[in-house]
Amino acid sequence: MPTPPNAPQAFEQALEELDGLVRTLESGDLSLEASLALYERGVVLYRQCQGALEQAELRIRLLADPADPASAREFQPDGG
Repeated sequence: MPTPPNAPQAFEQALEELDGLVRTLESGDLSLEASLALYERGVVLYRQCQGALEQAELRIRLLADPADPASAREFQPDGG
């Protein structure tokens, strides 16, 4: 069975890659084009991580009170 896109392993991999991109960008040794390409990849990874965290928060709310489906409806992720 394939790993769901927001599974913990995928989250950890995305976070690790994002951390590496930040370190590379902070070095300042890249051309403008290379920096922009890494920045764009970083935005994709950031959004993936943010989505995974929002889903984790939703699951925690549902686990905390499974008898109250309103808790899921009240979940409003920040920004996006």
